[in-house]
Amino acid sequence: MFFDFSIMDFIDILLVAALLYYFYKLMKESGTISIFTGILVFIVLWIFVSRVLEMRLLGSIFDQMMSVGVLALIIIFQEEIKRFFKTLGSHRHFRKISDIFSNNKEKREDKTVLLPIVMACMSLSQQKVGALIVVERDESLGEYMQSGDIIDANINQRLIENIFFKNSPLHDGALIVQNGRLMAASCILPVSHEMNIPRKLGLRHRAALGISQETDAIAIVVSEETGSISVANKGKFKLGLNAQQLESLLSR
Repeated sequence: MFFDFSIMDFIDILLVAALLYYFYKLMKESGTISIFTGILVFIVLWIFVSRVLEMRLLGSIFDQMMSVGVLALIIIFQEEIKRFFKTLGSHRHFRKISDIFSNNKEKREDKTVLLPIVMACMSLSQQKVGALIVVERDESLGEYMQSGDIIDANINQRLIENIFFKNSPLHDGALIVQNGRLMAASCILPVSHEMNIPRKLGLRHRAALGISQETDAIAIVVSEETGSISVANKGKFKLGLNAQQLESLLSR
C-alpha cells in the first residue's frame, strides 16, 4: 500500500503545498503568521493523536475542536479569505499574457498618462503638499470611489495639483485613477493596522498600505511634512523615490 503512489497523488500533494504556501504569504503580509503556525502545529498534533496513536478519547476531543475551529477561523480570517477569493477571481494572470503582445503604441500611450502624475507628484513634493493617489489595476476600486466625489476627467498635472491644494475641498482623502482618467477624489481608503510601520509615516501612508493590502492597486503618497514620495504596492513600501524611480515603478 505504501508503494501505491500515482501521479494524481503527486499532483494532490503539490497543490496542497502550493495552497499552504499561499496562505503562509497571506498571513505573513497581514501580520498573523504566528496564528497560522499555531494552526499548523495543532493540525499535525491532531493527525498524530487520531491517526497514528489512535487515542480515541483525546482524538474525539480534537475532532470536536476542529469542527468548531473551522467556524472560528472563518470569523478570524474573514478579510484574508475575502482577499484570497478576490485574487482567485481576478483576471490579472490572463492580462499578463496579453501584455506580452502589446505594441509600442500602447506603451507610448501609457507614458502620456503616467507623466502628468509623476510631474504632479514632483511639484507637490517641492511645495510639501500632502497627496494620496491610487492607480487602479485589475481589481475594481468602485466601492472606494463611491465614498468620494466623482470627477471623471482627463489626467492633467494642474488638475491634480489643484485637487490637493490645501484650501481645496477635495484635498482630504485619496484621488483614484481608473482607465487613464481621474475618476474620483476625496475617497476614503481602508487603513492598515500593521505594527511595524515607522512612526514617521502618517495616516496617508497607512491608507496607502491598506489599499495595497486589500487590492492590487498602486498607491502614491507625497508627505506633507518632508515632501518625500513613497509608493505602496502589494502591502510593501518603497520610500524616498525620485521622478525616474517613480515613473519606472508605475510603468512596470
